[in-house]
Amino acid sequence: MSRVGKCIDNGPMESFWGALKCEKYYLHKYETFEELLKAIEEYIYFYNNERYQERLNGLSPLEYKTKAA
Repeated sequence: MSRVGKCIDNGPMESFWGALKCEKYYLHKYETFEELLKAIEEYIYFYNNERYQERLNGLSPLEYKTKAA
């Protein structure tokens, strides 16, 4: 969440929520809250470790961190 008067801080989080909804939530029907929670946890792991991102020159965040080290 952004600080008071600093709406620009919220941009990356809004981008993440948009990606989560488009790539995971809208494409599946979840029968239980637990099923949805598990899917969200799996997506967060995928997003942070495996998802290829254009802003990282087509690498996953894990590959980018490894390459930079």
